[in-house]
Amino acid sequence: MNKTELIEHIAKTADISKAASARALDALVGAIKTTLKKNGTVTLVGFGTFSVGKRAARTGRNPQTGAAIKIKAAKVPKFKPGKALKDAVN
Repeated sequence: MNKTELIEHIAKTADISKAASARALDALVGAIKTTLKKNGTVTLVGFGTFSVGKRAARTGRNPQTGAAIKIKAAKVPKFKPGKALKDAVN
């Protein structure tokens, strides 16, 4: 499912226009991004938790030349599914 299909599904399920469902989806994604930028977490009970993790600096290899390169430490988004989502999938 891509973003357009998700917007159509939201519009049909919630009985709202596609424009309104697109705005709602964009608002949700924007709120999650803003919270993660501030190193916060977003918990949707039954669905899961979005959080920020830290990846340590490490040494990697350039696949073309085989030369060692340094990869900087970075913050990465994480998602931990909730019990209800796990149960729905299984």
